[in-house]
Amino acid sequence: MVDIKHWIEVFTKKMEETFSERIWFIGLQGSYGRNEANAGSDIDVVVILDELHTEDLNNYRARLDKLPNRELICGFLSGKAELLNWEPSDLFQFYYDTTPIKGRLDELLRMIDSEAIDRAIRIGACNIYHACVHNIVHERNMELLQGLYKSAAFVVQAIYYRSTGKYIKGKTELLNAISEPEKKILEIGLNLKKGAECDFDSQSEALFAWAQALIKEL
Repeated sequence: MVDIKHWIEVFTKKMEETFSERIWFIGLQGSYGRNEANAGSDIDVVVILDELHTEDLNNYRARLDKLPNRELICGFLSGKAELLNWEPSDLFQFYYDTTPIKGRLDELLRMIDSEAIDRAIRIGACNIYHACVHNIVHERNMELLQGLYKSAAFVVQAIYYRSTGKYIKGKTELLNAISEPEKKILEIGLNLKKGAECDFDSQSEALFAWAQALIKEL
């Protein structure tokens, strides 16, 4: 598995060499940010610059190409102004699931109100519902189903935050804090991530029914 502390130190140094004082924020998301990574986990990095131009994209890609574990690197690159004008429902998960490395994202908090959290739940549930229907009817794709359970975990985090005011990053800790029906959905997703056998029909049905009920009650 990647020594993420050392990797981030190298990454940050390369970003500073490339963009210098133009860097507003660097952060880490995903499994490594939650301390839940395994050998195949992506390195999900966030870089926010003062402004973002096409030449910056090319320079960023060139730097990434020279870093170790290039095949695992993904994430979010943006200009500051674009992020501060982003859809607020997306910023909820973005803010709380990002571990700061350089700088802070606290300016986003003024946009993450109760309406933004409600929208995050509604949009997430609707997207999962639509994708479930498409997958059951047309694709029957196991990887897509696993991705939908990953998306469902973010919706569960938002539901728990809405009711408690507490954001829990770790999925195992979250599992111990929630109750049905979200507990069942998160548990299936965690088992799939660990490599458990996928029962496409029953697990698709469970996720579809959960999203359907959630949409109706919002």
